[in-house]
Amino acid sequence: MTSERRVHLSRSARPAYDALEEFSKTVGSLASAAGIDDRLKEIALIHSSQLNGCAYCVRVHVDRAVTVGLGADEIAQIATWRESGVFTPRERAALELAESYVYIHEEGISDEVYDHVGGILTEQEYVALSWLLVSINAFNRITIAGKYPVPPRRGDRAAAEQG
Repeated sequence: MTSERRVHLSRSARPAYDALEEFSKTVGSLASAAGIDDRLKEIALIHSSQLNGCAYCVRVHVDRAVTVGLGADEIAQIATWRESGVFTPRERAALELAESYVYIHEEGISDEVYDHVGGILTEQEYVALSWLLVSINAFNRITIAGKYPVPPRRGDRAAAEQG
């Protein structure tokens, strides 16, 4: 099956995908109510998508991050957050937790990560962020499996060819 003929789960089983979208909205409301601001949320969702290799979701969440005020430098630093000084302790905790959820098959959420993140975030924030990470990991898998295209945007190709 070629990528052009690949089954897209979002189209092929729409009720299931609609349920996931509703789940995502519920999780977003839970996160907002728990005090997870849009900046923190988008940083964590971008990093999860980067680690999972989901170019489609990276693009979606970078666009959202720009909308909520993240700059190019901050977005570029997400991949190297451990060496970067641009993130707050809360954002660093979210990035660390994001990594644990992506690699959950290796050791779960280690006691070290749980204690460190739990010492920075409240229990409500930890729970809400965890649900956000469950949600993005599901979306990443759907879009990766379907090989959702991420073509150059208008103007991107011309700049790439000149640069």
